[in-house]
Amino acid sequence: MRLRMRKQLAWWALSATGLICSAQALETSVGEAGINARRLHKAPYNVLGRKIAIGQIEIGRPGKFGLDKAASGHSAASVESVFYRNSTAGANSHVSPHANMVAEVMVSDDKKLRGVAPKARLYSSAVGSLKQTGQAQECLSTQHIAQRNGGDVRAINFSFGESLERDRRTDASLDGNALLTKCLDWSARVHNVVYVVAGNQGSGGIPIPSDNYNGVNLAYTTKHQGKYSKVDFANLSEQPTGIGKRLIKREIDDGARRAINLVAPGSKISLYNLEGEVIQVSGTSFAAPHLVGSVALLQEFGDSVLRQMQGKGLQQRNSLATPPPSRMPRYWSLDSRRHEVMKAVFLNSADKIQDSGNGLRLGMTRTTLTKDNRTWLESDAYKNPKIPLNMEMGTGHLNAFRAYKQFSAGQWSPATSVPSRGWDYRALPAYSYQDYVFKQPLQKGSFAAITLAWDRLVELKDQNNNQRYDVGEKFRDRGLNNLDIYLMAVDGKQASSKVCTSVSEVDSVEHIFCPVPSTGRYKISVQYSKQVNKATQPYGLAWWTVPAK
Repeated sequence: MRLRMRKQLAWWALSATGLICSAQALETSVGEAGINARRLHKAPYNVLGRKIAIGQIEIGRPGKFGLDKAASGHSAASVESVFYRNSTAGANSHVSPHANMVAEVMVSDDKKLRGVAPKARLYSSAVGSLKQTGQAQECLSTQHIAQRNGGDVRAINFSFGESLERDRRTDASLDGNALLTKCLDWSARVHNVVYVVAGNQGSGGIPIPSDNYNGVNLAYTTKHQGKYSKVDFANLSEQPTGIGKRLIKREIDDGARRAINLVAPGSKISLYNLEGEVIQVSGTSFAAPHLVGSVALLQEFGDSVLRQMQGKGLQQRNSLATPPPSRMPRYWSLDSRRHEVMKAVFLNSADKIQDSGNGLRLGMTRTTLTKDNRTWLESDAYKNPKIPLNMEMGTGHLNAFRAYKQFSAGQWSPATSVPSRGWDYRALPAYSYQDYVFKQPLQKGSFAAITLAWDRLVELKDQNNNQRYDVGEKFRDRGLNNLDIYLMAVDGKQASSKVCTSVSEVDSVEHIFCPVPSTGRYKISVQYSKQVNKATQPYGLAWWTVPAK
């Protein structure tokens, strides 16, 4: 697919439309009408992604000032390093308008069109022409970026992908077994990276690796009543019909799995092209970097908490003997850097249904709509405990400020009672459970949001034992252990005490969003229901509830 602009641009990318229209700037999509990250840029939060490394993999790369003529005086994206696959990029080679604009969404420090995390360190790799590259070279590039910054890259953006037609497997399908998909799932676990993948858009194009388990896939929204809140018509259809049915079905994951985790602004985003002109672009390509930048903001905050704790002589563990300084979460640890935690935090804090002002809907700022104007409450994900994600919107709309509130509530150990909002990272033995008991009763009629995220186990068949992927090597899929979550009465032991459940048998995410039936004491129960690979399964958990008045 190609992006249509005022000028014909010679590049290939994952993008649906781009039109020159009335002003609808990056400022809007990053601001309150979009993901509300601008609020985090200002006091008292003051987070801009400082010292946080993020990455980008595409066919081409953004221009770098001092290396590329195309970046001289035109590019708003400040890039830390650029590469061609796993080697340093040559001057003026593989510079892509598309990659440059995606980078701007993340790290532009331009006064007019400022990105989500303007002070983050962006490492970008171009995989090169499709005629000379394949999934093996794309995996090599992925690994290379994941190991930059001393092996500390927090999130990597994928605004490109591979088509099923180019996959060498017989009767290739979106079953999670493409080499690039398994590479991404392996790297997420081994390198501890949040992979953010642009979901496809209903044209049967380039869906690999959107069939991953361990990353986060995004669809994109357009403005509705002044706010980004409606899934754009160009995104994947829930029930494919008409002449495009065959193509669209090829973008849906095999079986009962749902591909989309979140939605973010992607319609009519104003960005600079390589000539310094402001143009408008649309597509999931520009939704995904909104999340990558948001990860950088939260990670800067998380690292600042760790530094404050070190400065006060406090231990970085789940239980602190000494109360922390004011404005710091009571519990915090290096678990704040785990990709499973970031995934759970962003999915759990997404906007679904606008709060009426009483806080019962967790202070959500918008009602997110599907293409046919249905809300999350009308979806099978709300009604069926075996389906954690809405086909079109996942868990809802990205909200960076709400994610900050979710994350800043801190890590809480189940060894003691937990507050109404928080997160945790832990490992659970097979066929056991872990309860998180709320300290305060929950309010009748309020909603509880709970998200659990864990990894599919993909291992590298390391033929030369160098602990790195090399072209020609393969990956082994050892499957997905099955975890479930329940909201239960605090003394409940029987099935009748389970107020809300999420019990998918195929997803690596469980998600609950349900009303509390009566004011009382409740607990979250995480259960390891079925062992497929290892006997101990790490997980990230996030929750947001309303204490009784």
